[in-house]
Amino acid sequence: MKYHHTYSLMDVMMADPIKPIPDHKREHQINKMKDGLLALERAAYPTIHDWEIVTDALNMMETLIEMGWAKDPDGLIEDAVKALAIAGQRSITKNVPIRLDGVGIKAVRGLLEDYETALKEMPERTMMHCHRKTEKRVQDILAGRCETHDVQVTK
Repeated sequence: MKYHHTYSLMDVMMADPIKPIPDHKREHQINKMKDGLLALERAAYPTIHDWEIVTDALNMMETLIEMGWAKDPDGLIEDAVKALAIAGQRSITKNVPIRLDGVGIKAVRGLLEDYETALKEMPERTMMHCHRKTEKRVQDILAGRCETHDVQVTK
């Protein structure tokens, strides 16, 4: 099965090379990721969808860092990846709601704040390119083509 990206190459080429993503699109993304994190922190039964939305934002930030478009001098990305992986795996193995611990909440929240800043400042074309690159990487992971630093939560 061939994977279809959220954004086509034409979308990327037509995107603004200077201005950030339009406000309404950016706010939609930011609100979804904040709602996902809030659910992982407080909802009685956070869903896998909540976890996936937060993980997607984290993966996007990781791509920005790997491509040199963002920096992570404190290694926050590793802490956030670890926190989400632990929460996901614990939920699967112990059949409990997906929950971040206190340290995990702090790491993920900090990284999501950095991602929000990137969305506000990076050109739309850069963010669409990042989105495509991130989707490809996630598909590779799901197909078993992992890199040494990749984390996959499985049953």
